[in-house]
Amino acid sequence: MSGLLRRDRDFRLLWCGETSGKFGAAVTHVAMPLVAVSTLHADTFAVGLLGACGWLPWLLIGLPVGVWVDRTRRRPLMLSAAALSLTLFAAVPVLAWLGGLGLGLLIVVALLAGSASVVFQTAYSAYLPTLLPPADQAEGNAALHGSASAAQIAGQGAGGLLVQLAGAVNGLAAQAATFLVSLLCLLGIRHREPRPTGPTGAPRALTAEVAEGLRLVAGDKWFRTLTLFGASSNLALMGYQSLLVVFLVREVGLSPGAVGGLLALAGTGGIAGAFAARRLANRLGTARAMLVCELVLPTGALLIPLTGQGAGALFFAAGSFCVSAGVVAGNIVKAGFQQRYCPPALLGRLVASTSFLNYGTLPLGALLGGALGGALGPRPAMWILTAGVPLAALILLFSPVRRVRDLPLARPEAGRNPDTPGRDGTAPLPGR
Repeated sequence: MSGLLRRDRDFRLLWCGETSGKFGAAVTHVAMPLVAVSTLHADTFAVGLLGACGWLPWLLIGLPVGVWVDRTRRRPLMLSAAALSLTLFAAVPVLAWLGGLGLGLLIVVALLAGSASVVFQTAYSAYLPTLLPPADQAEGNAALHGSASAAQIAGQGAGGLLVQLAGAVNGLAAQAATFLVSLLCLLGIRHREPRPTGPTGAPRALTAEVAEGLRLVAGDKWFRTLTLFGASSNLALMGYQSLLVVFLVREVGLSPGAVGGLLALAGTGGIAGAFAARRLANRLGTARAMLVCELVLPTGALLIPLTGQGAGALFFAAGSFCVSAGVVAGNIVKAGFQQRYCPPALLGRLVASTSFLNYGTLPLGALLGGALGGALGPRPAMWILTAGVPLAALILLFSPVRRVRDLPLARPEAGRNPDTPGRDGTAPLPGR
């Protein structure tokens, strides 16, 4: 256990609650499409549509939620979102037992749970810097991302096992239990954040505050580059991930338990990425670490379409390990950069604006995966979509990220060159 987890009770509770939620989300990642495939006999496009609905709320409500998060305290929003998710996932097994579960209701659950996730993730990203001092934020980000990866491994393995032993619908009951744990942990946090302070005077229009967040992303070369990369990368990632269950069950011929075990094995890359992120950033610099994590490692995605039975499953494990390691390590570096570089009063809108664009491509990717899988078959579609993962990182390679060793530590003040020393007296070192 890290020193921060030992000495900071409130962070420990946040960590426990978030880890529990990620475990449940991993169970659902396996169980939800298996409910559609095995219980409701949905076709390939319908499975892709179901995956898209979980992310569609980022496009529908992501931007106004960012303003809301900047206007109010974040912990009550997280509590409300966790309570809604608990109710939704507890209702699915009940509906199934009563004989009322259909694909339409499952899509509604995915949409509402996705909306709760928008509120929780936006508030959570802005809440962490109020809970931890700047010196502890890097360790906090690494601990949270590392535990999320471990929870994903355990959740995917447990999800496949639960589905095989108890059925796909009953596997979703585990998600409700994990949100109950998350809710109780959040209630136990003693820290009370101050109410966010905004501009004095009359309240500003919602559209004006949304536009301010979008201008922040569009006008800053670092935010703009990372957001464009994230949107492109997520399109390809969700495209192939939306087909994974169909690909592994129908094309490769694996059982639900084997699918869960294989996804869990591949997810160990996330733990490796969490451990390696700070070391890579310290040794190479944050900008160069981003290139290694997001360009070099994800080329392993090209191994995934080679997956077969028996020893052929190692292609999936190795490729997914590399992708997971790169994504988690890159996210840790990016999260630390955003928390240091963004003005605190704009952090909620920054998270919402970047997530609107980054996560907004996830439903498009899921629909694209479903459409390609239905038209070409799962394996040809996997070749096309996995190739898009390393190609998306070319945005970073041909951007200012390639020309510096480190991402900047603070935003430049008006009229000053962004590559000159920041307020802490440091400057990015030139790349070679």
